[in-house]
Amino acid sequence: MQKGGYTYIMSNQYRTTFYIGVTNNIRRRASEHKQGHGSKFTSLYKCFDLLFYEWHHDIRHAIAREKQLKNWHRDWKINLIKEENPLMQDLYDALWS
Repeated sequence: MQKGGYTYIMSNQYRTTFYIGVTNNIRRRASEHKQGHGSKFTSLYKCFDLLFYEWHHDIRHAIAREKQLKNWHRDWKINLIKEENPLMQDLYDALWS
């Protein structure tokens, strides 16, 4: 049986670059990105802020959603983020509350 997972979007301080990923543990993965260990891309472009995440009951759905979002235009991604996070603030601290 497949376990669930998250699709998430990280960004840099100026919101000029977005990174889209998948994980089964959003707290751990966001922490890895913040520490510069998440991926080479996020380290290079300083994408340390978690702007968006969504839960999927099946990891295969999370992976499909990641692929879909990676093909979206920049404006579409921004609109998606702003639906849940209008000020585009880092959501990392909210994971722990």
